[in-house]
Amino acid sequence: MKFKPLALAATLVTLGAASFATPAMAQEQYIPLLSYRTGAYAPNGIPWANGKQDYLKYVNANGGVNGVKIAYEECETGYATDKGVECYERLKGRGASSFDPQSTGITFALTDKAPIDKIPLITLGYGLAASQDGGVFKWNFPLMGSYWTAADILIQHLGEKEGGLDKLKGKKIALVYHDSPFGKEPIPLLQKRAEMHGFQLNLLPVTAPGVEQKATWLQVRRDRPDYVLLWGWGVMNSTALKEAVATGFPREKMYGV
Repeated sequence: MKFKPLALAATLVTLGAASFATPAMAQEQYIPLLSYRTGAYAPNGIPWANGKQDYLKYVNANGGVNGVKIAYEECETGYATDKGVECYERLKGRGASSFDPQSTGITFALTDKAPIDKIPLITLGYGLAASQDGGVFKWNFPLMGSYWTAADILIQHLGEKEGGLDKLKGKKIALVYHDSPFGKEPIPLLQKRAEMHGFQLNLLPVTAPGVEQKATWLQVRRDRPDYVLLWGWGVMNSTALKEAVATGFPREKMYGV
């Protein structure tokens, strides 16, 4: 699931600033910007980071949100969990209004820290899907859906294509996924759907960053699934498409996020 950087930044600003804008408080809110401009996922991370910064500059140039200006500081994680935690620990003491981890792995690592530090974690279409239960995860704010939402939409679409969810019974559906917290998130939902509708779910992990997938797609060719759900990020997706073509798997039977 991809979202425009400006929409993401607008939501971040609204949560991080507008909700805190009262006359009794300082007319500035500090929002750390975790980014990944380097590493295997930089092609995804660079435009996202640029979009967020540009939007915050635009908001400040127009007087802020309800008069509250946004102070921000970027911290490079390289999409690595340990670096993300390091950024969090270094920046949280500067009055951070919220954190947008920009990584499911980093979100997992910070979920236990947020209630102690009382700093909201804002995740837009990614992160810990179970955190939709606000009664349990009081400091996680998953906006614009979750990975479970995305996986459920895919299964409902396949059901519509087949003429009803009951028609999925006996079908084979393979999940080719990034072997990371991000890639594993849809598995519980898909397993539950497989139990409900009687289709066979094959799980095919791909080692990050995903540049080597020949063995995975040879297994796809051997198992001959009715559909493949591609759950990748960055170079993994382009590599998967190339390998699918090489093994003759039809593109009209591939669906991804």
